[in-house]
Amino acid sequence: MIERKAQRTAKIATFAVVHEIYFKQFEGLEEKLNKYHSDFVEKLRANDVEVADFGIVGSNMRAFEVADAINAAGADLIMCNMVTYATSSVFSPIIQNCAAPMVLVALQPLDKLDYTKASTFMQLENDNICSVPEFTGVAVRLGKKIQDVIIGTLYGDKQADAEITEWCDIAKVLHALKGARMGLMGHTMEAMYDMHADPTAIAAAFGVHVPLLEVDDAVEVYQTVTEEEIAAKIAIIDAEFDMPDPKSDPITMKLTDEDKRQAAKSAVALDKLVEKYKLTGLAYYYEGLEGTVQRELTTTFIVGNSILNAQGIPMCGEFDIKTCIAMLIMDRLDIGGSFAEFHPFDFAEDFILVGHDGPHHLRIANGKPILRSLKKYHGKPGHGAGVEFKIKEGPITMLGITQTANGGFKFVIGEGMSKAGPIPPTGNTNTRGFFEPNTKDFIKRWVMEAPTHHYALGIGHHADQIKKIADILGIESVIVR
Repeated sequence: MIERKAQRTAKIATFAVVHEIYFKQFEGLEEKLNKYHSDFVEKLRANDVEVADFGIVGSNMRAFEVADAINAAGADLIMCNMVTYATSSVFSPIIQNCAAPMVLVALQPLDKLDYTKASTFMQLENDNICSVPEFTGVAVRLGKKIQDVIIGTLYGDKQADAEITEWCDIAKVLHALKGARMGLMGHTMEAMYDMHADPTAIAAAFGVHVPLLEVDDAVEVYQTVTEEEIAAKIAIIDAEFDMPDPKSDPITMKLTDEDKRQAAKSAVALDKLVEKYKLTGLAYYYEGLEGTVQRELTTTFIVGNSILNAQGIPMCGEFDIKTCIAMLIMDRLDIGGSFAEFHPFDFAEDFILVGHDGPHHLRIANGKPILRSLKKYHGKPGHGAGVEFKIKEGPITMLGITQTANGGFKFVIGEGMSKAGPIPPTGNTNTRGFFEPNTKDFIKRWVMEAPTHHYALGIGHHADQIKKIADILGIESVIVR
């Protein structure tokens, strides 16, 4: 019943480079190269992106025209299709004048030449790699960067197709960050120095806007929630969550009807808040006085947060906007993005529990998430429904966004494995995280990179892909291995 509200999309500009004199020398070559380029464009479109195709570029004058058109199109990523040899003059105006990052694509139509029938014509239609070193060298001299070169064959090359998909996903992240509205509401949880972040620095580094919301903005929409809206949200909760009897933790009990209703009402209010302020995501923390509507509302967001995460709108507790952005990056890569931190080690089996008491990404849960009523939220005021689940088994990736002494941002990235096994039945998320070469050594290396204590948690191994995003944004990054 949970469907995405925020779609994964991007705009990719592409063009093919040629040495135009070939077309006069070799009849039929232009038609062949246009067909190869059209087939490449279809590969891009198969990744659910909008493609702005500018066709063949064979002259310096045409390159300047295409550069203006790419900027006007608002491209998130540029893919330069190396369909044959071309002089760097047909690409330099584009990389020099366009803001979007560029990837070179050199995909031969044939996996090898037919040497018994080889000809200059055949060589030219498979000469995709020839000018790549010229282009990369000229880019350096222009003070620009080629982000990547995809090398392979145009047809039936699974690795090349996977690299194209990876870059389409990166483009979706860049698209999501561009003008995103990452709301902040409330204040930093008292004494958590690592949570503080300057909204202007966030805007400068990530290209987002940070609306500063009052808690009363949430209260205002909360007071408009109807019984029909609560009932509809309860139906979603009943369909998407299990509500078992309590186990060993005495502060948990079976989810009460009162806590379920309150979670549903607060979830509807969050939906309204997101819609009213057109939020891409929200980081918040607020305590409020006991017995006030502010406490009633802000301490019972957890279920609504988790549903919104699954709908593509990252919601993050403890005012941690840096991790909220990390969660957005993971969501647009379609790998999840739960709010997470480290919990106790299991030195006997060499793993560490990974989770949090706050919002999680329901799309990466292993089975149905669990709701329990919590008599208290440890370390925080309030009580109510808590979300408990394990992340899917298999590879996992962590992305922490921290700040350095000079105020710059830094990505701390790691990979591990989620494995089966019992977790504490505390109404919080916990996953058994295993890391190489052993968990203790990995965690030591992780903490020595000076991260915040929170990070975004996703499925699959995507460290190299996330590092490419950091490189494009000009943000320092490290992969902990």
